[in-house]
Amino acid sequence: MAQWTMIQAITDAMRVELARDENVLVFGEDVGRVGGVFRATEGLQKEFGEERVFDTPLAESAIGGLAVGLCTQGFRPVAEIQFIGFVFETMDSICAQAARLRYRSGGRYQAPIVFRSPFGGGVKAPELHTDSLEGLFMQTPGLKVVIPSNPYDAKGLLISAIRDNDPVFFMEHLKLYRSFRAEVPEGEYTVPIGVANVVREGTDVTVLTYGAMVHTSLKAAEELEKSRGAKAEVIDLRSLVPLDTDTILRSVQKTGRAIVVQEAQRSAGAAAEIIARINEKAILHLDAPVLRVTSPDTVFAFGQLEDQWLPDSRRVLAAMNEVLDF
Repeated sequence: MAQWTMIQAITDAMRVELARDENVLVFGEDVGRVGGVFRATEGLQKEFGEERVFDTPLAESAIGGLAVGLCTQGFRPVAEIQFIGFVFETMDSICAQAARLRYRSGGRYQAPIVFRSPFGGGVKAPELHTDSLEGLFMQTPGLKVVIPSNPYDAKGLLISAIRDNDPVFFMEHLKLYRSFRAEVPEGEYTVPIGVANVVREGTDVTVLTYGAMVHTSLKAAEELEKSRGAKAEVIDLRSLVPLDTDTILRSVQKTGRAIVVQEAQRSAGAAAEIIARINEKAILHLDAPVLRVTSPDTVFAFGQLEDQWLPDSRRVLAAMNEVLDF
């Protein structure tokens, strides 16, 4: 089994699907000969040709419009938005067109589009390159939101997303692209969208998270067990839409305490939605209020303040101790 970085796993997922289905197309800014700014599409144009893997103008609105048009003609577009902050130029195509296409057409058309975009802090990138915008897309009916935390899931989830007949916004954390390697099967396999993964079993507190914060939370969970012998159950949500509410509730009912960790700002995001669902369906199982560990409600900090702005394992550990001591 190969030992791959996340970026290698993502590349291979697109390679598998390009080879399997001639209707799969990959396009975006610099994704062809250059292979993408992070080399996520490196070698794909050479292997599959310029009609299957191609560059677009520097215009995100055109990328989104092209994806919507192509899907109505039977293609399965994989459109790269080069950095998350550039997605605002294509919000109409994603949220007002692709997400509504099946409903608007009475089922005549589907929108099997994957919008890929890197995001996330910890790499000191320029402004608008690292924001966590998943909360914006969670409020869009008809759109799935997927955020892998490791190479194995990244490949399997991306293959599932490409095969899905609904539009998927696929967010790839910049810090995870090359930070570690993991075993990834060669060839095709899928990880189902909407199924969370319990990455660490525990009995005393549930930690619900996704993306790079999975690794931050695992570090905090280890520190918690060393410092006070308590065992945290860490759940990688993998996708925010659909959200695996059943796995969340089972864990909360077992532990009686929970925190939600997200890199995004505090208000109106994934954490708020998750806490609302827990309160609606499992409040009588709680021994303490559900807490959030998030970034503050400010614009994403510039590089020199980024480490202080982002959640870290100390803040996650403090939240776990707070609910345990309630």
